[in-house]
Amino acid sequence: MHDAAFLERALALVRADPLRAYPKPTVGAVVVVNGEVVAEGVTEKGGRHGEVVALDQVAGKVAGGTIYVTMEPCSHWGTTPPCTERVLAEGLTRVVAASLDPNPEAAGGLDYLRERGVTVESVDCFEARALSEAWRTFVAKRRPFVAYKVATTLDGHVTLPGERWITGEASRRLVHELRACYDAVAVGMGTVRADAPRLDARDVPTPHGQPRRLAFGRGPLPEGSELELCTGPLADELARLASEGVQSILLEGGPTLAGAFLDAGLVDKVLLFVAPVLNGGDGPTAFPRLGSVARLSNLAVSRIGDDALIEAYVNAP
Repeated sequence: MHDAAFLERALALVRADPLRAYPKPTVGAVVVVNGEVVAEGVTEKGGRHGEVVALDQVAGKVAGGTIYVTMEPCSHWGTTPPCTERVLAEGLTRVVAASLDPNPEAAGGLDYLRERGVTVESVDCFEARALSEAWRTFVAKRRPFVAYKVATTLDGHVTLPGERWITGEASRRLVHELRACYDAVAVGMGTVRADAPRLDARDVPTPHGQPRRLAFGRGPLPEGSELELCTGPLADELARLASEGVQSILLEGGPTLAGAFLDAGLVDKVLLFVAPVLNGGDGPTAFPRLGSVARLSNLAVSRIGDDALIEAYVNAP
């Protein structure tokens, strides 16, 4: 095996459950001695970091070895000791990291190790960053990561005459799975008045509980609504939500709210569900006229039942 294969194994450990350590990032680690994997670990919820989980299995037996991690070892005392000190104590001579730590309080682990004679390598791996995209935005920008989810016809419309749903059952189930992974789900007041959405995650596992359900815009909310009203400027509301621990928001509002978030630079990712049907007429489209061109990156397309899911980043993690 070689570096890429060992890093891929570390990524696979995180990929199996990216939110395992929530609200902290999940880090995968693989320890290699003489070209053989001798231990591996992944961050525990509320406990040991991935590096420590792996090294506890082979303590005192890996001098001269290499550790492959999905994010550089932390270099500060938080709820656990610095992982950099454990790397040094075990006598590891090489560290390969698939991403850097964006947390200003914990970053610099590779530099710290390099200064103490450890050979370090930083591999800028998009998947490693994407696996912790919400947390990375939360700690770097002090606001939640925002993904705009919208379902459209093949000709770009968000309504279909005579139909309640645009996309198929598989796509609708995936939306509920997405809701279960986000800290909050949000719409605009126009959607609240038109559809009275529940915004909860239904008929899917919710290991972190139901998301907070938000409505952006001017009130009042309809009588009996269980949504939280957010009436202030978007940036201020996101900062407030971040202060309350909200790391991620799934934006499900209509094009007006999406346009406001996009124009403010507050959308990080777009999730576009496209159904194989043509509206054939007038009606609202997924995106309104914006104040400037928005160029997206890291495009990915997958098939969900009969629909297509297009994912792309406005602000890559």
